[in-house]
Amino acid sequence: MNTACERTMILPGRAAAEPAGWQPALLLREQTLAAADRARPVVYVHGATFPSALSIMFRFDRVSFADVLACVGFSVWGFDFAGFGGSEAYPDDRLAASAPDDPPGRAPEAARQIERVVRTVLAETGAARVSIIAHSWGAIAAGRFATEHAELVDRLVLFAPIVRREMMREAPGLDPTRLVTIAQQHQRFVEDVPAGHPPVLLDRHFGPWAEAYLASDPASGRRSPPAVRIPNGPAADIMAAWSGRLDYDPGLIRAPTAILRGEWDSLTTDADAAWLLAALTGAPEKRDVKIAKGTHLMHLEESRGDLYRAAIGFLREGQ
Repeated sequence: MNTACERTMILPGRAAAEPAGWQPALLLREQTLAAADRARPVVYVHGATFPSALSIMFRFDRVSFADVLACVGFSVWGFDFAGFGGSEAYPDDRLAASAPDDPPGRAPEAARQIERVVRTVLAETGAARVSIIAHSWGAIAAGRFATEHAELVDRLVLFAPIVRREMMREAPGLDPTRLVTIAQQHQRFVEDVPAGHPPVLLDRHFGPWAEAYLASDPASGRRSPPAVRIPNGPAADIMAAWSGRLDYDPGLIRAPTAILRGEWDSLTTDADAAWLLAALTGAPEKRDVKIAKGTHLMHLEESRGDLYRAAIGFLREGQ
């Protein structure tokens, strides 16, 4: 059996006093097998509230999404955006200077962080392009990156993507950061499951996940109740998208693109997927896959195996 190789690196940051201004240090992880072809890299872009260690790298019954991708030959990379997990937090002066309509971590800045990660992955592996799997709000940041750097993207998987709606007249102003408790996370994880249906997120999985989530912010235990602080830029992007202003043009994406979503996902509905599929006018290949008994967080749920298979099947078509 091939030996798993895991490593963590930090992309160095830059102090605000330097001429080009502040740039966050970013945590980047790779998982692959010793015999794998590292010229087939996949970069995972996390969503609005939890980092890569709690998503693609988190093991349920000793197996993670990254493990499964590595087992079929991909070099798998996960990173944390600034203000999440192991990456550098936003400095206090930057938080204080942010405007209510522009909290830290919005899509243009996030896309620049994705570019740093992708160029590092390409340098490390020798590949010409990467494939990307992006979840929820991460699809907005990844979509923007893919429109700005089409030459660097091989295939694009948008998992439970947030898309344009017109359900709000105007996006509200937001504080620079917000606190997320375990109770709040649990509520959003289970609220879309139909009444009377057995849980799809098991308690034996959520307990260790919740503990790891609080550990992702060293200051979480000093708050009452314990909570993780995250930047509000992703929430601002979501509110803007639902006010009719999606921060990228899907028609400019040039990579084959798959939309993967759960049957019970209220944040990526049939109408949302249909809108995005129609908007992907420049993609040479596109598809919409709805996975049974899944919600917006199906990578943490009992249907995650179906998600893995759908993602792998689409990524392998490009080989």
